[in-house]
Amino acid sequence: MDDSMVDYEILELAIAREIDANRFYLSLAARTQKPHIRRIFEELAAEEMEHKEKLELELMKAGRVVDTAEEIPPIHDEQAPNTPLDFDLEFKDILLIGMQKEEASIRLYTDMAGMVADDESREVLLALADEEVRHKERFQAGLNRLFKEG
Repeated sequence: MDDSMVDYEILELAIAREIDANRFYLSLAARTQKPHIRRIFEELAAEEMEHKEKLELELMKAGRVVDTAEEIPPIHDEQAPNTPLDFDLEFKDILLIGMQKEEASIRLYTDMAGMVADDESREVLLALADEEVRHKERFQAGLNRLFKEG
């Protein structure tokens, strides 16, 4: 297998990861009754789509055809049967979930950056890992504030 094919597969895997993260955050947003918590999940979902777009751009730069008009199918209740429609997460739980998701993304992008042959793709993956570090730090700062207040 040639290096460019490996790079395509790595970037496509990263795109799939961003779509999964987007769907996860939208699923949580759809199931909470608290507007401020819903807004947090929606913002996270939007950020994941920005990451997806950056990765798609890398594929296009490499000559790969990407259908950027393709919509992500909506999440239906039966796709998350073990998640109640109305649940009430504590804010600290949301922060912890966010930290875990972002930590997984940091590891993934760092690992992928070490596997791609193209320098520009490597830089994009490392930049995404850095963005995920900032997201994790944002969750950590919120958790720190909670413990100081409590």
